[in-house]
Amino acid sequence: MKIRRAFADLSPGQIHYAECGDREAPAVLLLHQSPRSWLEYREVLPLIGAHRRAIAMDTVGFGDSAAGDAPASIEWWARVACELLDALKIEKADVVGHHTGGVIAVELAAAFPGRVRALVLSSTPFTNAAFRTARAERPPIDEVAPSEDGSHLAALWQRRQGFYPPKRPELLEAFVRDALKASGSPEDGHRAVAAYRMEDRIHLVTQTTLLIRATDDPFASPHAAELHEELANARIVDIEGGMVPLPDQMPEAFAETVLTFLETLK
Repeated sequence: MKIRRAFADLSPGQIHYAECGDREAPAVLLLHQSPRSWLEYREVLPLIGAHRRAIAMDTVGFGDSAAGDAPASIEWWARVACELLDALKIEKADVVGHHTGGVIAVELAAAFPGRVRALVLSSTPFTNAAFRTARAERPPIDEVAPSEDGSHLAALWQRRQGFYPPKRPELLEAFVRDALKASGSPEDGHRAVAAYRMEDRIHLVTQTTLLIRATDDPFASPHAAELHEELANARIVDIEGGMVPLPDQMPEAFAETVLTFLETLK
């Protein structure tokens, strides 16, 4: 199935998105982790697009989207996501987010409840005070100092390698490419997540929610139970063997899990 790519002129500048499927079908907006891009969903888009209008946007400052001139924040990124829905004349969408994308999806649902029908939060952290304390005590995830010999590129790869499946170097290569393309630091998305006070916003989320737990993702897997306690209309589905790059590691399982959930909402 053909993937269409385009730009929308929004408040930060030109925001890039890719889409697949019938434009008249119900819309599914997919939001990526940091510091990735829409390419995280390249294999997922046609699978969901066979049934829905699947749209994967590049978050402000990542992929091919403009950086804008406002400080990076989850709140701003959620507003821009809503602007994209406006530009595409989509009144209401199901929203899927992975890692950082899941945090953006929470804020989108909280701030613009009439625009979000249902949520899929994949490997999404619960960013409360305990999360912020733990985040402040550990070194940056994806920030490395540039080096003359290019060894910082290998460092980017090696920092993530233990959280990626073995014998899948193409997944790490995709990560490094996106990290280098980020307008600011590859760490900006993680800082925005750490600054977001989800505990003050999550009570506003009333949409039916699916929590996807990638069982081999040590960063996010423990948070599924916390989110389940906070969200009244949520349930958890495990994807066994899923790791940090779940959507492009296991696109078929990911798409099937999303579509099965959305079908139950009819």
